[in-house]
Amino acid sequence: MKPLILATFLACICSGLVAADLTEASSENARDVAMLRQQAQDLGDAMVAADVDQLKQIFAEDWKAIGLSGKMATRESLIANVTSGKDKLHSFELGRMDVQVHGNVAAVHGIVTEKRSWDGKDTSGQFLWTDIVEKRGDKWVIVRSAGARVSR
Repeated sequence: MKPLILATFLACICSGLVAADLTEASSENARDVAMLRQQAQDLGDAMVAADVDQLKQIFAEDWKAIGLSGKMATRESLIANVTSGKDKLHSFELGRMDVQVHGNVAAVHGIVTEKRSWDGKDTSGQFLWTDIVEKRGDKWVIVRSAGARVSR
């Protein structure tokens, strides 16, 4: 009888430890998801303000993206286009977002409605976007991006 009681007691302790670990991981995941959702808002705000310093904090130095034209963009080209005024985000409204965190990497998908101009021409519309984000140190940075215009 004593071995059965001991086994039951140990099983309860182990179950409690596993549940505590899952709760801690779940709460850490929830914090990361909230941070990544906020980062999307911060990115839009930085683009509207043409805040190059903030953009450099959000995009990794090795960031690359496939633009709507199909051409590859880098952090340097993005910064140059924002600084020159060639790429101007006037306003934006984030729609639904899906954030999946897998350790130190996350995939963020979303929809955004933008009032935007490129080289003085109106390019406003609604867009789907995906960012691959990596946690470097204690900070999430965007390392890859892609987007597509929603068909009208």
